Amino acid sequence: MAFIDYYKVLGVSKSATTAEIKKAYRKLARKYHPDVNPNDKTAEQKFKEINEANEVLGDPEKRKKYDKYGKDWQHGEAYEQAQRQQQSQRQYQHHASGGFEGASFSEGDFSDFFESMFGGGGATRGRGRSAGFRGQDFNAELQLDLRDVYETHKRILNVNGKNIRLTIPAGVENGQVIKIAGKGGPGVNGGPNGDLLIQFNIGNNTKFKRDGSDLYSTETIDLYTAILGGEITVDTFDGKVKLKIKPETQNGTKVKLKGKGFPVYKKEGHFGDLYITYNIEMPTKLSAKEKALFNELKNLKS
Repeated sequence: MAFIDYYKVLGVSKSATTAEIKKAYRKLARKYHPDVNPNDKTAEQKFKEINEANEVLGDPEKRKKYDKYGKDWQHGEAYEQAQRQQQSQRQYQHHASGGFEGASFSEGDFSDFFESMFGGGGATRGRGRSAGFRGQDFNAELQLDLRDVYETHKRILNVNGKNIRLTIPAGVENGQVIKIAGKGGPGVNGGPNGDLLIQFNIGNNTKFKRDGSDLYSTETIDLYTAILGGEITVDTFDGKVKLKIKPETQNGTKVKLKGKGFPVYKKEGHFGDLYITYNIEMPTKLSAKEKALFNELKNLKS
């Protein structure tokens, strides 16, 4: 397999910060995304390479291994471990007498083991088979709106040219990561596939502020309704409801609408609460008669 320089793929230097790598990835991902370039095989391959590069360079631990081992970064630690095991075996054979019962490796066996791991294709004679390694994990981001995650729904996510069908549970949080087992990179020498890790980036274009499964909003009421009481219609996330305003309601009063919040993640039928804060709007451009009436009220209170 030809060596791919992930730094060149993303167009960043080897000294690039994590933020710079993330910024470069997002810019290129938008440019070469299959939705933007339908039926473009070149863009599809480029998009795949960009995701692969971000998967490695975007993870500090994987990037460290890549910088150290290059194209063999996934197996570098296993190589070093085998070297240490070989050295220990030699020392043991040097100091001990007689044979060692069990699954020991000779120097020739380790040579085949290294060839198998790093492209030689040989099998270990001591074990009779090549070592299997788990495939790499893939990372993906999914942009959604707050209204998208109010109900459980299905989506198709394109990862490295493959369509992955997802069921997105209602109540998913912004920044939350879910794992799809076995949908990452293929395993090596019969090893298991890696996983797909999806991070949800949820935008909020509504009037509601979300905190977990609770929602918060502000409703403006006029001075007269606040003083005398009355009824107003307010928005909830799934419709409108009528609320009674108590006489002499103070500015900043908060009321709770039980069960009118956001769905609780993976608890079907359970919802948080909606908290509404009243903002009393003061009248402006009063007429002379209105001012006189307010003065009269003032005098009654004094």
